[in-house]
Amino acid sequence: MATNYGKIMRDGIWDNNPVLAQQLALCPTLAVTTTATNGLGMGLSTLLVLILTNLVIALVRDIVTPEVRIPVFIVLIAAVVTVIDMAINAFLHDLYKVLGLFIPLIVTNCVILGRAESFASRNTISASIVDGFAMGLGFTMMLTVMGAIREVIGSGTLFSQASLLLGQSFSFLEMTIIPDYKGYLLMILPPGGFLVMGFLIAAKRVWETRAKTTVAPILDSVETSAT
Repeated sequence: MATNYGKIMRDGIWDNNPVLAQQLALCPTLAVTTTATNGLGMGLSTLLVLILTNLVIALVRDIVTPEVRIPVFIVLIAAVVTVIDMAINAFLHDLYKVLGLFIPLIVTNCVILGRAESFASRNTISASIVDGFAMGLGFTMMLTVMGAIREVIGSGTLFSQASLLLGQSFSFLEMTIIPDYKGYLLMILPPGGFLVMGFLIAAKRVWETRAKTTVAPILDSVETSAT
C-alpha cells in the first residue's frame, strides 16, 4: 500500500497539529513564545529533533523488542537532544541563553515520544522523516504565530533580536510595529500565552465547522450529479 505523504503533511500542519489539535508540549508553547524569535528558535530546534529521532527509531524499530522500546526511545531522543543542545550552545550562544532550560527539556516533550511510539516505530524510514518534518513544521508555525501575536500586543515589536537566531544579515526582520508603545504586560506573561492559544484553538474549530457546512454540500451535489 502506497504511503500518502500529502495526508501525513496535512495531519502534522493542520488536522493533528501538536498545539491546536493535540494540545501537547504546552510548557515550551506557553513559556517560550514571548516573542516570535523565541518561538521560531524553539520550533526549529524541535523540528530538527523530530526528524532525527523519527529517522533513528525507524531504523532500529525491527531490532528493538516491544518490552524495552520505551526506554530505548527515550535514550535515543535524549542523545539527539543533547547533540542539538551542544550545537546551539556552540554556534548560537545568545539564543541558547534565551531558550535556556527548555532545549534540554525537549527530551520530555510528549510530541517527540508520541510520534516515535505511534508512527516512527510502525512505518517506513521515508514516511517517518516526512511525519517528523510535518509535525515539527506545524509546531514551529504555531509557536511563531503565538510569539508574534504576544510580542506585537505585549511590546509593539515583531521578531525582536532576530539576528540572534538567523545572523546579522537577517536583522531586517526586526520591526517596531507600534512606535512609542508602552506595552501590555499580560500578553508576555504566562496568562497571555493561555489566552492566545485558546483563541487560536477556537479559531481553528470555527474554521473547520464552517468548512464542513459549506464544502460538504458541494461535494455531495458533485457526487450526486456524477452518479
